[in-house]
This record gives sequence, structure tokens and C-alpha cells, in this order.
Amino acid sequence: MRELIPAAERAASLLRKRGQTVAVAESSAGGLITAALLAVPGASDYCLGGSVVYTRAALLALRDMDVAMLKGLQPATEGYTLFKARAVRQRYGADWAIGEGGVAGPTGNRYGNPVGHVCLAVAGPRESALTTVLEAADRIEYMHRFAAAAIDLFCETVAAAP
Repeated sequence: MRELIPAAERAASLLRKRGQTVAVAESSAGGLITAALLAVPGASDYCLGGSVVYTRAALLALRDMDVAMLKGLQPATEGYTLFKARAVRQRYGADWAIGEGGVAGPTGNRYGNPVGHVCLAVAGPRESALTTVLEAADRIEYMHRFAAAAIDLFCETVAAAP
């Protein structure tokens, strides 16, 4: 996880300068995004927390979630990941939120996405979403790469916001 700290420090710096907060809804990164943000000393200044939303049941367990809200949304897509980010932002009362969902392996998912496929999203005053396929040696490395890519997209999005 130490390789995630420089990106988390950038995120912390951006948020502190703006006096803003972040929450996280991650899946295949397994909590690494939130853990990296919390590893920066003074994280309570900007990080409200995170949820590992690994299954549909976990997403529906969030406050005020309803199965009808998921109609037309397929996991491992930008739309679904942006929905998760928006939901956690609203429920945590955060200025920003990071959403992540990917396929860490060892096989692809039931929707036809290959190992390494990841969708990332940032919700806030400015929004962004990205789908990419990353290369890694194993499941653990994929989890770390997904987390790094999510924090990088977050930093880019916040830095570009007015």
C-alpha cells in the first residue's frame, strides 16, 4: 500500500486547500482507496469514510437505496460506477466522492469484461468517469493498480474544478 501514499497525499493537499471532503464507494480495490486516504496524517480533515460495495446487496444496504434506482445500470460500467459515487457522496454528505468497480481476476466477470477491466468515477462539483483495462501480475496487484488509478483520476478532476 505504500506506493499509494504519494497520490493520497496529493488528494489530501487538494482537499485541504479547498476545505472540502471526500467519501469512497469502491469494489474490486477492496478498501485500498479509503485506506490510502486515511494513511495520510490528519485524514479526518478531509476523508469522511468509505464503503466496499462489492455486491449489489452491499449497494442496496446503503441508506435510502432501492432496487428501482439500479434499473438499467450494469455493474462494471461508467454509469454504474458514477451512480455509486453520487450515492455515497450524498449519503456521507461529502463534497466529492470516488467510485471504483473492476475485475481483479482470476477470471473475467459475468458481463464479459476481462481481468483488468476497471471503471472509475468522481462525483462532485465536477464529474468524470473512465473505463480502462490495466495489466498486472495477479489479483493483489490489480487491486493496487485500480486504487492508484482511482486516486489519480480524483486528483485530476479536483484540480480541474473551479
